[in-house]
Amino acid sequence: MQRLAFKMKLNPGQKEAYTKRHNELWPELHALLKENGVSEYSIFLDEETHTLFAFQKVSGAGGSQDLASNEIVKKWWDFMADIMETNPDNSPVSVSLEEVFYMP
Repeated sequence: MQRLAFKMKLNPGQKEAYTKRHNELWPELHALLKENGVSEYSIFLDEETHTLFAFQKVSGAGGSQDLASNEIVKKWWDFMADIMETNPDNSPVSVSLEEVFYMP
């Protein structure tokens, strides 16, 4: 089981919209993540910097970051693009984080 972490950036004033959209996560996206080995997925917000910290437990070699070519994922990116920092293809700007400590 891998533990993956990455950070993204939320636009100021978009906490409620971000939370609402994720609380209503599309069933097809949820299923896609599970089918691709994502067993746990948490996202935390630092309201001071608008930084989103994402953490996933993943079985296998990939994670949500490896689903960029999937149409469901692209549709989700389009849906979220108005409230986050994004790349030209509407994917969220994200930076992988290195684990420097783990206590099992």
